Amino acid sequence: MGFLGDDASNLKVLDCTLRLFVIPLSIASIWLSVSNQQDNSSYGRLEFSNFTGLKYMVGISAASGGYALFTAISLWVKSLVSKAWFFFVSDQLVAYLMVTSLAAIWEILYLAYNGDQKVSWSEACSSYGKFCGRLKLVLVLHAIALCCFLALAVISAYRVFSRYQPPSIENEEEKEMHT
Repeated sequence: MGFLGDDASNLKVLDCTLRLFVIPLSIASIWLSVSNQQDNSSYGRLEFSNFTGLKYMVGISAASGGYALFTAISLWVKSLVSKAWFFFVSDQLVAYLMVTSLAAIWEILYLAYNGDQKVSWSEACSSYGKFCGRLKLVLVLHAIALCCFLALAVISAYRVFSRYQPPSIENEEEKEMHT
């Protein structure tokens, strides 16, 4: 059956491993974001709470880490969640939310490094280098977690749609014979 042969336990192990791998990535990105702050004598203090996009990313990271833990456990405990459709829909949803939160971090970093001259925002990373450096690390960790969820979305889609037979394609001769 496909690239896994008849044994889908390899897929289950890969699925569980990816879910468990997301948890420390989420925790690390949350901790780096929440503890990220820097003082500057000229411009003042810059911290996590100044950015709505970072708050959003922390919320999505916490939700995705909790979801990853719940689903990793439920893979092995049949009575919790045994519906492939649940995993398919929820993995898709979490992957999309991760994309939006990654875009928020990317936008913050872009503006911090480049500014926006049209609205008189200058770049900030020359004054807040440590803050920007940690934010880049958060971006990388969050991107890795997103890649895990994209792989999980593909795995859950495979699980759902491998249960169905592909549609049969009748050639023109067979159609003519039936009519």
